[in-house]
Formats: sequence, structure tokens, C-alpha cells
Amino acid sequence: MLRAVFDSVGAGMLVIDSHGRITASNPYAQQIVDRSREQLLGADVHDLLHRDADGNEVSRRGCPVLGVFDSGRPAEGSEEFYLGGDGSLVPIIWAATPLQHGEGPESVVIVFHNFKKHRDASEQTAAHLATLEELTAQLSMVAEVSVLLISSPQTGEVLDKLVRLLVPDLGDWAVIDLLPEGDTDKEMLRVAVHSPGDHGTAESLKGPLPPLSRTSRAALARAVYSNRPVLIDTGTQDGAPDDPLALAHRQLFEHLGEGSAVVVPLYTRRGIFGALTVARTGRRAAYTDAEVLVLSDIARRAALVIKNNWLFEQQRDMAETLQRQLLTPLPQVDHLRFAARYEPAKQTSEVGGDWYDAFLLADGVTCMVIGDVVGHDLQAAAHMAEVRNMLRALAWDRQEPPSTIMRRLDEVMTNTSDAPMATAVFARLDGPDGGPWHLHWVNAGHPPPLLITADGRARYLSGGHGPLLGTNAALHLGLEWPDAGEELPARSTVLFYTDGLVESRGRHLDTGLEQLRHHAADLVGLDLEELLDELLARMGPSGDDVALLALRLPVAGQGADHDTAPPQHAHSPATSDRGAPGSRVEGTPVRDTSDPA
Repeated sequence: MLRAVFDSVGAGMLVIDSHGRITASNPYAQQIVDRSREQLLGADVHDLLHRDADGNEVSRRGCPVLGVFDSGRPAEGSEEFYLGGDGSLVPIIWAATPLQHGEGPESVVIVFHNFKKHRDASEQTAAHLATLEELTAQLSMVAEVSVLLISSPQTGEVLDKLVRLLVPDLGDWAVIDLLPEGDTDKEMLRVAVHSPGDHGTAESLKGPLPPLSRTSRAALARAVYSNRPVLIDTGTQDGAPDDPLALAHRQLFEHLGEGSAVVVPLYTRRGIFGALTVARTGRRAAYTDAEVLVLSDIARRAALVIKNNWLFEQQRDMAETLQRQLLTPLPQVDHLRFAARYEPAKQTSEVGGDWYDAFLLADGVTCMVIGDVVGHDLQAAAHMAEVRNMLRALAWDRQEPPSTIMRRLDEVMTNTSDAPMATAVFARLDGPDGGPWHLHWVNAGHPPPLLITADGRARYLSGGHGPLLGTNAALHLGLEWPDAGEELPARSTVLFYTDGLVESRGRHLDTGLEQLRHHAADLVGLDLEELLDELLARMGPSGDDVALLALRLPVAGQGADHDTAPPQHAHSPATSDRGAPGSRVEGTPVRDTSDPA
């Protein structure tokens, strides 16, 4: 797009390197100085062109254009002369802008005009200002559009900002119509409309449009199928009077204002994604070729962003679906209550290796796991599933302490898998239905579980810490995973979580842990599902995936024989409500009156 503006702008433009040599020139510059592109490229701009009013060479030391390299700041002037190819002097007005790279300018862009034809000083001054303003506006627009289009992965948000940016500099209103998935066989959707001071009308014009047709003469159809801009003048009929698409497009002029307009396709070599319509109302001048070119380049840039955002969303959906499918439903145990959440990172299309798991072992003991495999991509999710399944297999039929299971998992990961390092907490809950209940766990470099008692006290279970998984630490480093145990009070809650809940760029881990402890203690009276939702809302995790697994115990002495709650059923993350704050997975007791909430 910048090259198109460079070649078509109505002013001379030269690019010089730090030695003053001309590295690029546009056709208008060649016309002003009456020299060919071959004569300009590689020549010293000062020696070749710069002269005083009498045609004499000017001292290189006093050259204001070359001085931009030393100052690093833009400069401009109106008292300079360039030597034409025929020997004549061309009075110019100029502006020079450094292109920064590192600590100093790498090159300088010179924009200039021939003012020989201007009759007096006042006319010349007015033309100077108008030209500089026009050039500045075009360059500023290019810069702003470029920044805006990469500001968000949300297509609707970006396009809404784009139409607002184009008004009023390039039109009095602007509209963007999209083709779903770039398919011309589908109905177009009007997604962005902007007309200053008329928000209600603009919003009412959004929505689906009539189907496209190759036989339609509507400007919108012609732009889409030809991949070329279509100009509409005030007196021009947009398509046949009974053409549904033309009627829908004509409504824009009826509601937002009559005038001249240009419809440019949102097009790249990979396909057509819609169209941009920009219009001027009343007596404003029709669009020039240069303006149409600028709008076309903006539309092409927007089309690339739309394509990338669609790919982003597709990858994100695929990754989330994969990870949700890998997360298992929680078990139903009469005397226990489980709940879990999984939330993918909000700022990227990547998933991570976060996972939770809970299952019954062969001896009837309940097992709980929370873990995080290193990485943020589909491969990390696949490795997560691999590690999870290995842990399940190792733990299933063994009545060994958690530390032994963790040591074997580390050995298996190191010797038979290409999974990278991981953190995890592996815990066993022992005890009869009516209690007392004992939690035995081991921690491989993971944030500690949080115990919240029914009276609102919360503390971290800091024991059992050992090295990360995947290092074969026992063999090579002589490190072990110590077992830890704790008797759990009746009606207490144990919360397992991944570090995305408590750590972010703007929050230190220790601060996050203290905030989590405080909020969990404050919210312990809530139902277990509500507790997790409220914790996520208060902690506001961002920048990383988050997995949560919570266990709540009943009143002491109340096991399966005392539960009276109606049956409820766990459901899989893959079929959970996508509108909820993350994947919601429940494991509700068959009969349960013990929950204080």
C-alpha cells in the first residue's frame, strides 16, 4: 500500500540514504526535475539538484535536507531550487522526514512541489499549506490504518474502528459488508456502519443482505465479482430498480446522505471477503483516482487482517475443542462433591498444557490431579493428554503412596515420551463415607492446594513439594518427592488450580496467592459451582490458561446412607455450556444434604 501511495501521490517524492544518494523516486518527482529514473537513482541529491536562486551550487554543509540525518528531526522549507534536466531552475517547497532505525535515521523521505506556476506569494503560501496538509493527512492515514488493523484479533471490533477512522477524512459515512468465510454463495452481512451523529440509524442498517448474483448490476456485486473499485455519482443509478441487492445498498444513501461514493472490494490473492463503501454527501468533490487508490489499498490491507483473524478464530476454536475433549468428566461419589473449570487464554489462539482430573482407583479411593505441561500450542495439549493418561495408568491398580506414583511418572516421561517438563499435584482421598477423611498428596513444582474450612479460614497445603516432572530427578539429581498428609475437617473445601489463576504480567505470584486465599475464605459459604465462578470473576485471570478443580466434603458422619438430595449427573466438558465462564464440569453427589450452601 505504501508503494502505491508513493507512486501515485501528486507530489515529488525522493528517498535518500545516509550518504545523500537517491534510492527511490516517484514519477511525479521525475517530471518536476525533468530527469529519468535512471538519472536519479544512485546520484547525490545535493550535487545533482540543489542550487541557489542564481543557479549556483550550494555548500553541502548548509544543506537543510542532509541536516535531517544529523538532527533526526523533520524539516521543511520553501526557498530552495532544484536544477532541472534542461538546465532550468525549479523553485520547490519541500518537507523531509527521517525514517528511524535503531539510534539514528537510516534514510530520509523528501516530498516536494514545483511552484513556478504560482503567480504571487499569497497564492503560493496557500498552496504550500494545502499540499503539506494533504500529504501529511495521507501519510497519517496510512500509519493509523496500519496500527489499527493489527490492534485486535476481533474482526468486528477492528472493522468498526476502521469505518470510524475513515470518516470524515475520506468520507461522510462508511460501511463494510462481509462475505461469511469468503464464500460468494452465502449472504453478505453488513457488520460496520458509521455516520457521525446518527448512531441509531447506523445500527439499524446492520444485518444480512440479499444474496449475491453474478447477473446483478448493483455496485456491491460488481465490486465483489470484478475485484475492482466501483464509483457511484450522485446521478448514477445503482443497478436495476428491482434488484434486491441494489435496493439494500441504496438504503445507505437514503438514510445516511446522498452524494458520490466508491465501493472497493476487500480482496486479496487468497479470495474476496466483502466490500468497503465510503461516500461523500452534498456538494463535496467526487473521489479522485489517487483517493480511490488509497481506499483500495486500505481495503486490501483490511482483507488480509480479516483473513488472518478468521484463521486465528478457527485455530482457537479447534484448539479449545481439542483441549475440552481431553478433559474428562468428574466422578460421581455419594459422599463427595466435585466441580471444575477450564478457561483458555484470552489473548492468544493457543491452548496450553493445563489439565485437571479426578477418578476412582481400583481400591475405591478417590484420586485428584491438577497439572500443567510446558508449552502453549496444540502439541502442549497433546502432551498433556499423554501425561494424564500415563498417570492414570500408573495409579489405577496400585496402593502405593503418591510419591511412588510421581517418581514412576517422572521416569516414564523421561525415558518413553517426548513430553516436556510438567508440574502436577497428585492426591488421594482416603476415609469412610462418614469420615474422617485424609488427603495424601505429592507436589511436583506446582502451586500448593488451598484448604478452606467451613468457618472461613483458608491456608495452603505447602507440604509434599518436589522437583518438576520430566527431568528424571531421582536418578540424575538425587531428588525425591516427599509425601504429605492432612486430615480434612468436615464441610471443608480443597481447591486445586494452575498458575494462570494467580500469576500474570501485572501480578506477582505471591500477591496472587494471597488474593486467592482471601477471596476463597470470603466465598466459602457459596455453593461449590458458584464459588468457582466467583473466584474466576474476582481473580480476573489473563494471559494464560486456567484449570480449577474443587472438592467439598460433607458433614461428619453423613455418608451415602444419609444423603437426600435428588440425583444429578456429571457432564463432559465437550458438551458443557460454551456461554459459561469457561468449561464447567460438575460431579454432583447422588444424594447430598451436607453442603452448607
